[in-house]
Amino acid sequence: MKNKNLASAVRSLSLLLLVSATCALAQEHGSAPERWPVHLTGLINDYSPLDPNIKGSPYEMHGQWSMDVNPERGTADFSADMTMSGYGTTAGVLDATKGGAGAHTHHIALTNAKITWDMTGCPTYATSPPKMGFQFNNTVSLMTGNGNNAPFETTPPSSTLQVCVTGGDDVKYSLPNANITLVFGGPATTHFGTQALHGVVRDGSADFIVKYR
Repeated sequence: MKNKNLASAVRSLSLLLLVSATCALAQEHGSAPERWPVHLTGLINDYSPLDPNIKGSPYEMHGQWSMDVNPERGTADFSADMTMSGYGTTAGVLDATKGGAGAHTHHIALTNAKITWDMTGCPTYATSPPKMGFQFNNTVSLMTGNGNNAPFETTPPSSTLQVCVTGGDDVKYSLPNANITLVFGGPATTHFGTQALHGVVRDGSADFIVKYR
């Protein structure tokens, strides 16, 4: 009899703890779901122009990126992993059939950047321009070249990075079909250029954008 009573008490306590935890979780997230942190991911695919001031240009650039947005704090953390390569030459002229020259990698990070909930100052599009979006801009916290500090970067880093996420009439409904652009400033422009690097958002939810603005 004592064993049965003990087993019943254990089951009751377990159920009570489970219900309490569920209620606490519902109160924490159910009261303001628009404040949940959001994780976005995507790809970068672009080219930099031939520039006599940029050794090895033009470059082909490919990579993946991720972003954690905390709407309650109004900040974002961004990171990107990129590969870059140039082109060989034929008779001293750049040859697009000889890609892959000077291949190398970059890891880029931007942390705790303040979000601006508009597209003012973001790169423009010649056709089908995005209508809504958000952006952030700050000094990078990491800039590597082949796993080391990038040769063009200072210690600590002083290059800046503007990240814009843009979409259609309502970014909330555009993701994961939204766009991303990266624009570097400072020392990084001597390697990436000053033009926008384009990419896409592949996964994530941005319901908080409209709710929290």
